[in-house]
Order: sequence, then C-alpha cells, then structure tokens
Amino acid sequence: MSSKIQVNAPLVVLHGDEMAQVAFEHILERFVKARLAIELKEIDLSAENRLLTNGQVIFEAIEALKRYGVGIKNAGMTVNRDQLDEMLQAHPELERHKLDPLATKSPNGAIRKGIGGNITREDIQFRNLRVIAPKWINRDIVVDTMERGGIRDSYNELSNATGVLKLLFVGKSGDPVELHRREVNKGDPWLLATNDIDDVRAWAHQFFQRALDEKRDAYLGLKDTVIAGYDGVMRANIEAIFKAEYKAEFDAAGLEYHYELVDAQAARIVANPPERALWGVPDNTTGRKLYKLVEQLKCYGIPKRESHVSISRMSAGGGDQYGSFNMPAQQDGILKVVVDGVEKHARRVKQGDPMLLMSNDREAIKDWILQVFRDASRKGKEVYFGLKREYMDYDDVFSTVINDVRMELTKDRTSPPSFMIMRPSSQLIKMITDPPRNALYPAQNLDGDIFSDISAALGGSLATASSIIESKDGTMLFEAPHGTAHDLYLKYKESDGKVAHFNSSALLYALANALETLGEREKNEPLIDYAKSLKAALETTVADGIITPDLKGKTTKPESEKLVDMAGFLDAVEERLGA
Repeated sequence: MSSKIQVNAPLVVLHGDEMAQVAFEHILERFVKARLAIELKEIDLSAENRLLTNGQVIFEAIEALKRYGVGIKNAGMTVNRDQLDEMLQAHPELERHKLDPLATKSPNGAIRKGIGGNITREDIQFRNLRVIAPKWINRDIVVDTMERGGIRDSYNELSNATGVLKLLFVGKSGDPVELHRREVNKGDPWLLATNDIDDVRAWAHQFFQRALDEKRDAYLGLKDTVIAGYDGVMRANIEAIFKAEYKAEFDAAGLEYHYELVDAQAARIVANPPERALWGVPDNTTGRKLYKLVEQLKCYGIPKRESHVSISRMSAGGGDQYGSFNMPAQQDGILKVVVDGVEKHARRVKQGDPMLLMSNDREAIKDWILQVFRDASRKGKEVYFGLKREYMDYDDVFSTVINDVRMELTKDRTSPPSFMIMRPSSQLIKMITDPPRNALYPAQNLDGDIFSDISAALGGSLATASSIIESKDGTMLFEAPHGTAHDLYLKYKESDGKVAHFNSSALLYALANALETLGEREKNEPLIDYAKSLKAALETTVADGIITPDLKGKTTKPESEKLVDMAGFLDAVEERLGA
C-alpha cells in the first residue's frame, strides 16, 4: 500500500523560465511527486512555448484553472526586443508579423483577466528576519517627471449608458477609422490619455542634460513590456536621443545610464539607494507618487519595519494601464471617443504620439472591494485605499463603490473593517514610513505592482512574500511574486549546474498554500496537515539560520547564519519536514 497522501482533485501546475524553473522542478519532485498521490495538470508557460504556440497555451492555462479551481504558477520571462530576436532566429519558421501579442508579452495579465482574479501579496511571517533600513536621510536622489500629458491631462468620465465604447481616428482621408472597441456598462469609468511625442523628446533632452550638468547617474523607469504602445513608444524615443546625443558625453563624464521596468527599479532604488542619481519617471501620475516618496525619505528615512505588509491589486476588471488599448498614432489627425453612438471627447494627435484608452468594470470593482473587506476582516487588518479623487472621475467611482459596499455590509449586520481613503502618494508613503502593525493596502494594477515590489524589497528579499490570485467563482492561483532570476540562471548555466543559488521560499510557500486549499475543499485532513507542516518546516529552516545568500546578514543572529545553495536549502526544509 502506498504511503503517499491520496489527493482526489488535480492541481494545475504552470511552468515558467530560467532559475525559477530549475528550482520549481526540484520542489515538485521532492515535495509533491515523492509525497502525494495527486494528478498534476502541467502546462508549459515558458517564453519559448508561448512563442511556439503563438500565445494559445495561455488560454489552455486559463481553461485548466477555471475547470480544476486550484493552481500554482511559476515565474515566466517577459520577452524583450533582443530576446525576441534571438528566439526568432532559433525558430525561422515563425513570422514576426503573424505573432499574437500574447506570444511575447507577460502572460500574467491575461491569466488574471481570464480567471477574473485579483491579487493579494503578503509577507511570509518569518520570525527571525530583520530589515536593515537603507540610509535615506539627505540622500542626493531627485525624481524628474513630465508636467504635461499622460494620465494627468487625460479625459475621463463615467459611462452614462450601457453599450459599446469606440476609439475612432480621423486622418488625412477625412473618414473615421475604428481603432478599438470594448463593451461598457452604465457607471463604468473610462479614460483617454495621450502624450505629445515632441514633449517626450523635449523632456528627454532636459533630463539627460540635467544629469550631465549635475553630474548624476540617470535612471529611467517605464512599463514598456506591458504598455508597449504607450510606455514602449516613450522609451524608444528617449533612448534613441540618449544614444545619438548623450551617450558619448555620459561616458566621458564617467556617468551611467540605467533602464529598468518602473516597479523593479522603484524596489531597487528605495531598498538600495544610489549615492547620487536623477530618476526619470515620465508617466506623471507615477512620477508624482515617487517624487513625494523620495522627498519624504530624504527628510525622515525608512523606520525599522515591525509589521508585515499586505497589498491587494485589482486586476480582475482589466482596469488601468494594464487593460488598456495603446499604440502610437500612425499619422496626424483627430482622436475621438464614442460611447453608445454619442461622441464624448475629441483631441488632436500627431504621428508618433502614444495613445492609451482604458476602462474598468464597476461590478468588478465591487467584487474586489468585497474581497478586500472579507480578507481584512478575516485577518483583523486595517485597510488603506489610495485614490486620486480630486480630478479623476475614474478613481472617484472606487470611492463611491467602497461606500456602497460598506452600506450593504451594514444592512446585513456585518461590520466592515476599519478603513481610510487617501491619495495614492500618501498611501505609498504610509506603507513605507509609517506602517501600522497589521494593514492591507488596496491599489489598482500599476500602483499595486510598484508598491508590491518596493514592499518585497524592503522585506528582505523578493522571495520572502506570497502571492494569491482569487476570483469571484473561487478559482485560486498561487505564485511567487519574484521573477525568473536571470542573473542567477546565467551563473548556473556557465557552471554547468554547479552554482545553483536561488531562494525557494516563495515557491515553497505558494505550493503549501495551493495544497492547503485543495485539502480544505475536499476535507482532506492529511493533506491540510502536510501543507501546514511544509510551511512550518520552511519557517523553521530560516529560524535556524539556514539561509540562501540573498538573506545574508538579515537575520536577528547574523553570526549564526549558515549560507547554503538552492539544493542545501531544500535539503534543510526536507529534513525538518521529516518522513
């Protein structure tokens, strides 16, 4: 008779890339296949397979999650331009112009939208990790953002009809051309933003010249992988100017230029600030948040972190920039928004101007608010919303829905958790400089991405947090919030697998969460006990001072730390888990 724990329901397993995938395979072998009699629905979501299937494997993953209800997802690469070129050279049968956007974009947004799921990110409650707050007071870092255009100068309103929202373009021919359409319901918020490409170029010149004049390294942050037709257009223009007119001067002055996705760069700069830098964040709403945060940090620094942070990201409704239509204008002309046959807004654009249209689903907003309140009540958390209500009808609808939900809960004699509504910049500052002991910070998609990466970096490592995606119908997807660890993977390959450094904590915790959920759904006590034991073994391993190099010096007893590689860490967890 098998000694393995019998599990009736299948577990959906979504594979990823690079060093995270190497670790994932070890974890599945040791902690799933060797100990559980369980059917795994394994789907290859690697960058190469997404390309080879022209993105269709993502729909396979969505269908499997909706059918079976519980899954675990590993990190996958977001393919950049150079990587795409290399992959297409390796597969000459593929034609670039025939590729679906899902073949090269991150699959995360499509999966979250496909299952209708929102994300909650929480610190894993390791007992002996301490945060060494970076020295921020009087740090010479300046944030530079664009004053005009973008979300700040958008046109946004609530739909007063249920119907079809169309984005039309009238160019040289004089005939309207439909660029995009989507369904909206009465009360749904929508927003149109554009940037004048000449303003973007002018900003780039002043940004790089300022860095030279003030002898600062230049850091540029955008989200070009997700918003390729908007942030990607700005990045291409800004970097073309840098290479043509400023790179030689930077090299001669001994200055450096760095580009990184804005969420990853925010995490790096806040948690490990450079001595002197000019940080360019062209998107003016994001830039203002980060400017205010940096000015606050320069005055007061980052306090010792006593609390565990939870962040809820609304992604199910497909709102904000992540669910947008975005592209550069193909010629000079007029851009129009028509809702249910009525023209709502028109503005002129020039060839090359980045354009962005986004909307959200009021019912999805309500589902998210209910999920936030339910989660906060269950765990005794205070809730701090961040909304730009003073000039954004788009954000004001969230405030209205929050109050509607509060009233509904009150009528049902269910007390909502304690909550506050503040500006997003104040929400971010509070989370970092004045966090209460047990708080949940709800945010829209892009803000949530930035806030999550900053919080994870300040928490010690991107591998010391868990991520849970939950949909209204009960579909649950668990994942690690970190990426694929590209640098570690290069060392792994160069050493023929002998140098294997990777912190598996987040993947192990995600697996334990998924198994615990399966156990609860089928009332499988042995499986529930095993999942809890796996979490305890992970926490005890770190509590015993056995850590991977990313946590070196971050425990309460650094003199007793024992540094191990990926295999050594998994060995230690397995030893504490027992037979």
